[in-house]
Amino acid sequence: MIIGKIIGNVVSTVKDPKYNGYKLLVVQEMNCFGEFEKNFYISADLIGVGIDEVVMLVNGAAARTSVETNGIGFDSVITAKIETIIFEDKVIKL
Repeated sequence: MIIGKIIGNVVSTVKDPKYNGYKLLVVQEMNCFGEFEKNFYISADLIGVGIDEVVMLVNGAAARTSVETNGIGFDSVITAKIETIIFEDKVIKL
């Protein structure tokens, strides 16, 4: 599982029909202190989030095994919206 912030949308005029109906978002990876990392992901939005929200995403096989994504072939999906992280007795508001 990865923490990230949504930094953009993906717009495509031509795509595989099995992706129809899914919103694709650009997610910048973050560490548990809210600092940006170098990686970013194109992730399918399963929960209805938007720009500047902090989310949890899963990649690989975990992204392809939910009821919504089985057989579609997504490599990254957004599975939760994150508001606070508690780490080493510190509360980090994101």
